[in-house]
Amino acid sequence: MNFTSVNPYTQKKIKSYPALSAQSLDQKIKQADRAFTGWSALSLEERLAYFRKVAAYLRQEKQRYGALMTAEMGKTLKEAVAEVEKCAVGCDYYIEHAPRFLADLTIKTEAKKSFIAYEPLGVVLAVMPWNFPFWQVFRFAIPSLLAGNVGLLKHAANVSGCSLAIEEIFRACDFPTGTFQSLLIESKTVETVLKDPRVKAVTLTGSEKAGMSVASIAGSQIKKSVLELGGSDALIVLADADLEKAAQTAVQSRMQNAGQSCIAAKRFIVEKSVKKEFTERVLSHIQAIQQGDPTQETTTMGPVARVDLAEAIESQCAETVRQGARILHTGNREGCNVQPILLDKVKPGMTAFDQETFGPLAVIVEAKDEQEAVKLANQSNYGLGSALWTKDMDRADRLARQIQAGSVFVNSLMRSDPRVPFGGVKLSGFGRELAEVGMKEFLNIKTVWME
Repeated sequence: MNFTSVNPYTQKKIKSYPALSAQSLDQKIKQADRAFTGWSALSLEERLAYFRKVAAYLRQEKQRYGALMTAEMGKTLKEAVAEVEKCAVGCDYYIEHAPRFLADLTIKTEAKKSFIAYEPLGVVLAVMPWNFPFWQVFRFAIPSLLAGNVGLLKHAANVSGCSLAIEEIFRACDFPTGTFQSLLIESKTVETVLKDPRVKAVTLTGSEKAGMSVASIAGSQIKKSVLELGGSDALIVLADADLEKAAQTAVQSRMQNAGQSCIAAKRFIVEKSVKKEFTERVLSHIQAIQQGDPTQETTTMGPVARVDLAEAIESQCAETVRQGARILHTGNREGCNVQPILLDKVKPGMTAFDQETFGPLAVIVEAKDEQEAVKLANQSNYGLGSALWTKDMDRADRLARQIQAGSVFVNSLMRSDPRVPFGGVKLSGFGRELAEVGMKEFLNIKTVWME
């Protein structure tokens, strides 16, 4: 069994990588288990020193790793280099804040001493997707390893080069052998790894189907799991919004990374009185997108990562049009290169409203007022991110609390940020990444009571 990386823009083969044998896989798990003993015994300051090296190394090599991402999954080189820099910023954040996050918490009781200690669980398996090949991994790895855990990475097959490059980074920064390892294994082998008693927990970012499978296996083994799954994020635009800024940000959110983002704004829910003007502004920004070779500076949108993903977007668009939607901007396709799609007159029950659309497809949904806008936003099986555009901050505060999502960004681009928790509700998963709560997902929160 080999995993092959294919450049989605040129459709040329990059490289093939052999899958791990059962014996090699067992050896890697054994190495991780052994590494945990020594890694967790280090002081936090010693582990922080390793991550200072990682931050510096990422910045030193960001052009090289950015080029690898662009080649394997097609994002523009500018986006890819920025992604590597974001990983370094994530290191900076936890280097600064981990000592406070991991400090014992004294609790006042009748005992002589009582406190909460935060201790690592052990070997954590990360099952990660291809759309943000570095950031998805590092936002798990930085807090988890700093806290004393060790990591095993099962990355998406089409970014196997990125997977091995991330392991290379930890090796180049002199991490102890086995602290972080890449596993080139098939998806079906995840069950074998997760059922291994040496593996203590799992985090997965991916589809709800993958999440259901992994959560089921983890549950059967009574192991902690964190799931960040799909999204059909709503971007609500009310009549008093700054329409130009809202339209520009909506298109940026939907079309960056060729629309391949769980938290991309996918449903533009617009108050009726401003729908025409907002739609015209959105269309003008879509028409300004420059597609082409993702390695070129002038290109603002590259291809989607695989042909099957391009075909899926085509199919979802066609189904939604058959159901009554209207095409405002075509989505012609050549290989993995899909032109941006804008659909109007989209309603609940239509494919592009109900399903996650993972590509450059945006839809306009009309709402008569703010109450209907929130109702439409919540009329989804997903609840990852959302955005709300209004100049009235009291109104924004009130409505943000009514939206069923893991995050609400008011007058801003939806994004993941190390300073705030990231995750969803409903079919978008459970648990959180990032910030203090994300760091504590894979810790034993231990009560110590001393009479």
